Amino acid sequence: MDNRRLLLLLVFSFSLVMLWDAWQKYNHPPVVPPVATSASGTSAPQPSSSLHAAAPGATPLQAPIGTTAQTAETVTVKTDLFTAEVSAQGGDIVRLVFNDYKDTESKSKDFALFDARHRYAAQSGLIGDGLPNHKTLFSPLAGSRELAGDAKTIELRLEAPPVNGVKVAKIYTFTRGSYLINLVQEIDNGSEKDVAVHAYYQLQRDIKAPEGESRMVSTFTGPAVYTEADKYQKVHFADIESGKAKFATQADNGWVAMVQHYFVSAWIPPEGLAREFYMRKLDGSVDPAVSAGVIVPVPVTAPGSKVALSLPLYAGPQLQGILDHLALPAADGGIGAQGLPLVVDYGWLTIVAAPIFWCLQAIHKLVGNWGWAIVLLTVGIKLLFFPLSAASYKSMAKMRTVTPRLVALKERFGGDRQKLNQEMMELYKREKINPLGGCLPIAVQIPVFIALYWALLGAVEIRDAPWILWIKDLSAADPFYVLPVIMVATMLIQTRLNPTPPDPIQAKVMMMMPFIFGAMFFFFPAGLVLYWVVNNTLSIAQQWQITRMIEGGKKAANDAKA
Repeated sequence: MDNRRLLLLLVFSFSLVMLWDAWQKYNHPPVVPPVATSASGTSAPQPSSSLHAAAPGATPLQAPIGTTAQTAETVTVKTDLFTAEVSAQGGDIVRLVFNDYKDTESKSKDFALFDARHRYAAQSGLIGDGLPNHKTLFSPLAGSRELAGDAKTIELRLEAPPVNGVKVAKIYTFTRGSYLINLVQEIDNGSEKDVAVHAYYQLQRDIKAPEGESRMVSTFTGPAVYTEADKYQKVHFADIESGKAKFATQADNGWVAMVQHYFVSAWIPPEGLAREFYMRKLDGSVDPAVSAGVIVPVPVTAPGSKVALSLPLYAGPQLQGILDHLALPAADGGIGAQGLPLVVDYGWLTIVAAPIFWCLQAIHKLVGNWGWAIVLLTVGIKLLFFPLSAASYKSMAKMRTVTPRLVALKERFGGDRQKLNQEMMELYKREKINPLGGCLPIAVQIPVFIALYWALLGAVEIRDAPWILWIKDLSAADPFYVLPVIMVATMLIQTRLNPTPPDPIQAKVMMMMPFIFGAMFFFFPAGLVLYWVVNNTLSIAQQWQITRMIEGGKKAANDAKA
């Protein structure tokens, strides 16, 4: 039996399984008792008894809430990066359309993150009897609605109906060149009692995958929580619906987010502020939906005073540079959103994938095209592993020269497996061939190749990025399937260059593998297929040259003996 070929087949099979597992399986967070939720998912959430307001003895308002509405007017705010629509009901951001990213299905339209189609919105409110929540009807104040000229920021102020002398307002601040939206909830206490309340911030969304999400390349969609103690925890929609969601509930750091391929929205409370995370299923809905949020205490508002609680919302693309900057402490220009770069999911090989993508970005800065950056990165990785590849191909070339003799041994000792294995080992010893010599170098490279695959899959920078001619979007499948066909052809050539396994069944399996991989790659993003095509092409050139040298040397030696 050709153990080397069998192990090689197992290595390839293992890599295939790992790729498939990366699309379908997500990391489950550690088991932590879930936060208590209210009976109705459409009402304001309730904090647990352990999350207290700033001062004891304060009295919550008791008056009933003002007018609510099922439908309300929206206010449109335009910046240089996006257009936001804020509803008068709740002061929620109900639509967010990016200027620089096109819709997945229709490239004639801009991409919308928050939208009614998925019931996706950023909501907020106050917890306390009579205080406004995300169902309260606010009144937007007059003012500029477009970031124009040299203005760096623009504000939108919405005010709720006064209750017992207490006025509440929401002030959104939009900043030029930033996907960060700051929300201030302002309490003006005109009553005769202290007002002690909590504020909540949540992201609501249905449980459907984003449009254009490939079944063959599945990525995580759903809520996520980060705390310094429990790190990054992704939560599946199904676990929220069944009441089995497990995530960190209380901390004085961290954030809550709604993650999907390429984009993320996240409420990020200031560091050091006590917080309580929650997730719940929304009731009374035809289309299932969930909300994920965070509750924080508001400083007690004394009679005749004002209190303003500021909290930022990031809603935008998963650009690694921006996320890294936001993760910095405030002293260094960030907002202390530690762990936010983890929403770019590189799988369990993040430690390898992150520096690979850093190299890809560095190359892109030089060449200005993501397609050519992928080509040059692939060449660089191939050069890095040249010694290992060379050792592997030399072993394959030597195996190729002795394949006829292996076949003859099998015909001669086919009925005596022990004798056959003994003769094969003697042959390997005489020819100085290591049966595992072709497998181990490849096995070492597999983690790097898988990490590069995940880096390309998760990079929003490659979304809508053209390469050449017919490739207008490296994140989408090749529209004419040219690259997948070339990839199948290169794999067939590689199979021909490899030594033919003496086992006919094994030989047929090896011949089928290019077509199995090819069928999958027909649906892969063009950037991923480009990487495999370049890698295969370089491997063919290297393998052909080494095989030619080994076989040429073998022939010269035989001629000399003759």
